[in-house]
Amino acid sequence: MTYTQVLYTVNSGIATVSMNRPAARNGYTMTMADELSSALTEADQDPDVRVVVLTGEGTDFCVGADLSGGSTTDGVATDGSWQEPAGRCSRRIYESSKPVIAAIRGAAVGAGSTIVLPADYRLAATDSRFGFVFTQRGFFPEGGSAWYLPRLVGMGTASDWMISGRVFGAEEALAAGLVHRLFPADEVYPAAIALAEELIATTAPVSVAVTRQMLLRMSAMDSPHPAHDLDSRLIAGIFTSPDAAEGIMSFLERRPPRFPGTVPADLPEFLPW
Repeated sequence: MTYTQVLYTVNSGIATVSMNRPAARNGYTMTMADELSSALTEADQDPDVRVVVLTGEGTDFCVGADLSGGSTTDGVATDGSWQEPAGRCSRRIYESSKPVIAAIRGAAVGAGSTIVLPADYRLAATDSRFGFVFTQRGFFPEGGSAWYLPRLVGMGTASDWMISGRVFGAEEALAAGLVHRLFPADEVYPAAIALAEELIATTAPVSVAVTRQMLLRMSAMDSPHPAHDLDSRLIAGIFTSPDAAEGIMSFLERRPPRFPGTVPADLPEFLPW
């Protein structure tokens, strides 16, 4: 796909997906939504990509829907067959086999707040501002945020942020658990790259892919029994796993691991998703 509103690059196993409308403060559009989904799919299917970094060009991550041309939903189906724009990105992140690190600076409002919720890490600048501002525009929550947000920050905080629609700063986001760590604005992206390099150097791709999906899917079950069942099938396979053998040998030999498994080729076929 030729990208017009997104930059996509791969370097040393790291795919960087960057929203690229800095003059519009990365205002979110239908085109951007589709290009983000496509770029994330491209990264997920590329066996050379180990980690994805999601960011935005310029001084803002994303100021939310670009309403300068009017509604972004004119003429769409209302029968449930249509996927709203933020969900096109957040759903793809949820389904990813590769860990996703969001590197956020400046405004991350509306879609800028919702699309990062399924990311595995959210690193933010001290100047970041977040907001689930939908009630202040007469809109509704998007991107599956009503499912993700209470799981990240608790129902009380999610209710405050979503019902009021107020904008809040990086320190409040950190204290509530919405973001993992804060950095000066010009250090957020380098910190995301450093984290990606650490994951590549120390973890097994297949293990990471299965683990992130287990966390996202199993934690929502109404009992631990499905997790126990899947654990047993996965652990049973460890005894013949080249990755597990390499993990043990690298530990005993006190050297960095060289895991042979790749994603998606070596994912277990019995995974319930």
